[in-house]
Amino acid sequence: MKFSLSDLAAVDSAIEALRAGALIAYPTEAVFGLGCDPSNDQAVSAVVRLKRRDSSKGLIVIGATLEHIKPYVDWDRLGKGAQTAILASWPGAQTWILPRSPGAGAILSGSHPGVAVRVTAHKPTADLCTVFGGALVSTSANPSGAPPARTADAVQQYFGTRVDLLLDEPVGSRTRPTPIRDALTGRLLRS
Repeated sequence: MKFSLSDLAAVDSAIEALRAGALIAYPTEAVFGLGCDPSNDQAVSAVVRLKRRDSSKGLIVIGATLEHIKPYVDWDRLGKGAQTAILASWPGAQTWILPRSPGAGAILSGSHPGVAVRVTAHKPTADLCTVFGGALVSTSANPSGAPPARTADAVQQYFGTRVDLLLDEPVGSRTRPTPIRDALTGRLLRS
């Protein structure tokens, strides 16, 4: 189902479907993301299979607020300096690898001890998380190895009806996916 945030009835239906395990494609800061409810391990596994992604790589979890991503991270394992740096970059186009909470599904982090998270400033994505009431999985909407989709039409060309929901809103102005930094080591993993 293709929908926009201005169609409230469609948004309500989309949120119900997400809560039931639907897969969604939606615009992010630079490309369309492919995602689902990160607390639904079956839906997360379906995203990995649809994308044909190596499950050891892990996935990004995004939210509109720190509260949206807190269930997936062990915030208390971060020092005050790291917490300050992270909060200074959010909301924004900075993804951080943070210690994974015991309640976060292992498939989110893949073979890594941490989980990648971001509090987005991209309005359509933040609005989607707000109406959903929590975080979403966010991996680029493309089969592994193919260029990321930058339009709703490109998402449909890649996945057709295998994506249950498609938020037809524009991507942000970034030309590259967000940088990823490890909060514990400070190492830049993707620029």
